[in-house]
Amino acid sequence: MLRPLILIGLLAAASAAAQTVPFGGIKGDPRAPVEMTADSLSVDQSTGLATFRGNVVIGQGAMRLKADTVAVTYAEGGPQRIRSLHATGGVTLVNGPDAAEAKEAVYDVASGNIVLTGDVVLAQGQNILAGDRVEVNLSTGTAQAAGRVRSVLQPGAE
Repeated sequence: MLRPLILIGLLAAASAAAQTVPFGGIKGDPRAPVEMTADSLSVDQSTGLATFRGNVVIGQGAMRLKADTVAVTYAEGGPQRIRSLHATGGVTLVNGPDAAEAKEAVYDVASGNIVLTGDVVLAQGQNILAGDRVEVNLSTGTAQAAGRVRSVLQPGAE
């Protein structure tokens, strides 16, 4: 069953330029280990940039990010600390029971913020929220949509 606060948030999205809605039944943990797989990897030690290409899948706790290409910027001190991820091409983000699709995503690991852009669609069960830009905060489990926000609610859907 859709929680009442989600329903109120989604209904308000139809008339608001930006809207905050819950995202991820399980909050993300930006301190959890990050596992990455891809068809290929190129690393530039001088810039701290690693680029994963082809069928990229990145997991951190309950969150999964999939994309065609992901550029990983490491924090000073080496590859043990990831500063950010920039995913492009067929981006899919799954966190707990919720999922989002976009053309591009930027994930700031320290803050737990993910900004999805380009035909963003967020699904909570059978309910849909779409916008030009969606910012997800994994620490609080919320998402804010902006730019021609559209929602589709299924009566009786969970």
